[in-house]
Amino acid sequence: MAQHTPTECDFLVVGAGIAGLRAAVELGEAGRVLVLAKRQVCDSATHYAQGGIAAALSDEDEVSLHLQDTLVAGDGLCNVEAVRVLVEEGPPRIEELIEWGTQFDRNGTKLAFTREGAHSRNRVLHAQGDSTGREILRALYAKAKTLKNILVLEFEMSSDLLLEDDRAVGVSVIGDGGELRQITASAVLLATGGLGQLYRNTTNPEVATGDGIAMAYLAGADVSDMELIQFHPTALYIKNAPRFLISEAVRGEGAYLRNMEMDRFMHKYHAQGDLAPRDVVARAIVHELEITRSPDPIVYLDLTHLKPDHVQHRFPRIYATCMKYNIDITTEVIPIRPAAHYVMGGILTDLTGQSSLPGLYAAGEAAANGVHGANRLASNSLLEGLVYGARAGQAMRNDWHRGLPTLNRKHAAPSNGSADSGIEELIGQIRDVMWNKVGIVRDGSGLRQAVETLQSLRSRVVGPGTRRAFEGRNILTSGLLVARSALAREESRGGHYRTDYPTHDDAKFLKHSVMRGEKISFQ
Repeated sequence: MAQHTPTECDFLVVGAGIAGLRAAVELGEAGRVLVLAKRQVCDSATHYAQGGIAAALSDEDEVSLHLQDTLVAGDGLCNVEAVRVLVEEGPPRIEELIEWGTQFDRNGTKLAFTREGAHSRNRVLHAQGDSTGREILRALYAKAKTLKNILVLEFEMSSDLLLEDDRAVGVSVIGDGGELRQITASAVLLATGGLGQLYRNTTNPEVATGDGIAMAYLAGADVSDMELIQFHPTALYIKNAPRFLISEAVRGEGAYLRNMEMDRFMHKYHAQGDLAPRDVVARAIVHELEITRSPDPIVYLDLTHLKPDHVQHRFPRIYATCMKYNIDITTEVIPIRPAAHYVMGGILTDLTGQSSLPGLYAAGEAAANGVHGANRLASNSLLEGLVYGARAGQAMRNDWHRGLPTLNRKHAAPSNGSADSGIEELIGQIRDVMWNKVGIVRDGSGLRQAVETLQSLRSRVVGPGTRRAFEGRNILTSGLLVARSALAREESRGGHYRTDYPTHDDAKFLKHSVMRGEKISFQ
């Protein structure tokens, strides 16, 4: 798509999901804001978020209970102050969304709340049944378009951060033909989402290739907790079909997990049964798959005991998607397996979104502020993007350097480097290594093999000259960060489980992993 891209702005936001757009709205009154979407705005993870957004807004709920549930799910690693900010600022931010036109589902005039795994109260707001992210994104994008200082450009992929005197001052953008352009700004926000495309099986959209995390790390910023990957336990499993997410809200509404013998099994693994934390459910499913004598083992999600009208009304998107594969979820069980879903770690930031690199901010899934600990509580991700996107916008306003740098603006020609040949084969190889060696269940031997294999592939991503080649570089860079961090954490906690270190080691590892360059430390 041909479009004019400005060469400078006051505030540059990379990513047009909930965190990026909420930050842009915050910045809209302060100066010129440029928001870059890698593809269309609707390609973000926000758009695909089904279950809902959690907040203590109901009469039966309290902020302190939301705080406690988040800390318990986080398995000891949550930054308590970060969680306090999330749960206290969440309700007013959601009320703001409602003022801007977000249509959450209601029972009469009252907001409707549901419950998901590891929540002690019904506190999850949803929209259009199971299209919550899509509705929030619609309202935020509409709000952003009312502010004349905000320009949102689609199909603009950022390739690298621009630095001047060790400060982030913009990004390089790669065009369809491989040409590089530079955009400078007083401050840069990376709100690029996650890295699910590192894995063979993922619920994430195709754009989730770890771009922001890789760009920040390669520019010298600290990254943290990269070993902490959440695998969603229930993704639709049909051969040669995408791993479509089956929302945790389905179990919140009463669905059962069953093995191939059609027996319910979660009570063997956790007192909360089907509503246990995601990491517990994912590992339980893996164990059930392993003990099943079948060449292609699967487990099932069962809604057939629920009222059909309620299922179709509450989960219209899931119902319609399954029907495309000839599965009527009101009368048939859904075949599922776990899939990579969310990274708790990312670019290390403080509670304002400031990274270790001056001028660089991060928010949403690309950031690591400790709010999710070792295992994110369901439906806290949209809330984090909303709350911390706004906070990053506020901080960027306060950090405004009005003098913009003058950089060499010559357009670089496509490099046609080695990374442009065989890139799909390379990405496939990385995904297989990550899924088989750095997946739901890990061990030291497999992790060392993964690190060695990934390091041996580094030469293949030197000098990328196309967008896909840059994605390959970012997938490899992020994959190495995950594998090396997982090898260094010699314990099991939350989304990180090792068979050779199956328990907590609080003395050594009740800390966050931090990687700067080749060095890993626990702080």
